[in-house]
Amino acid sequence: MAQQLKERCPRCGKSNLVTDTETGELFCAKCGFVIDEKISDSGPERMFTDSTTNKSRTGDRTSLTRHDQGLSTIINPINKDSSGNPLSASMKTSLKRLRVWDSRSCTKDSTDRNLQQALNELLKMKEKLSLSDSIGEKASYIYRKALEKKLVRGRSISSLIAASLYAACRESGTPRTLNEISSLGNIRRKELSTCYRLLLRELELTMPVVDSVSCIARIASNAKLSEKTKRCAVKILKQAQQEKILAGKDPMGMAASALYLASIKTGQDMTQKDIAQASGVTEVTIRNRCKNLKKLDI
Repeated sequence: MAQQLKERCPRCGKSNLVTDTETGELFCAKCGFVIDEKISDSGPERMFTDSTTNKSRTGDRTSLTRHDQGLSTIINPINKDSSGNPLSASMKTSLKRLRVWDSRSCTKDSTDRNLQQALNELLKMKEKLSLSDSIGEKASYIYRKALEKKLVRGRSISSLIAASLYAACRESGTPRTLNEISSLGNIRRKELSTCYRLLLRELELTMPVVDSVSCIARIASNAKLSEKTKRCAVKILKQAQQEKILAGKDPMGMAASALYLASIKTGQDMTQKDIAQASGVTEVTIRNRCKNLKKLDI
């Protein structure tokens, strides 16, 4: 397999350099001049299926969701030597003590301990909300910035990391509400919203406006609505957006109201209570938003 590079050939001056990973050669695709015949391979070494030794040269990738970004090393927990024989009792005791000191050296001060605790809670909430790794990376980046500005002082770690996760969801356009994150993180909604506003003000974050159409799929999945109803609801919201009815309205409430009207039009037997439970808004909100959407000529 060949890979093309952007460097220049010393003979013809062209930038059509190709790396052949099978032969380990670097040559010019224009004139055929071989620049390097022995390119070092950074991939894993050959290993057999019954081997317990990891031959990888590179290790795991770095990540902001780890307090040390994945750069620290650990002592192998397997108490065996290089030949696979078990260690003596005295050597096991020495290695156990070394592992303790090695784990303590990873958290040198209170900032590292704070970051370690916060990122552990972040991973738990990310798994409960079924969020992607990119959102976790963004949330940990926001929390690290808040930690640099010393915004954590006098505030709960769980509430601030939950606010960072909510800000990451808003920035990526993922429909997650304050009520969901506060209930899963066991945090009061008022405290979560206060920390979220603090992050917006101190870190100067700019959040995009949430699109109501992105909330339809989630509500329809919870309410078990058909694909025809979802398409009809999207059509209603698109027309409402053209008429500038969505401005200043809650996106989740508008999406729930559009789905309710679409379910009536498609003949699905759904009540306002069912849609309200699936979307997390009240029935009064759905009735009020339906009054605006009924004015559209659909």
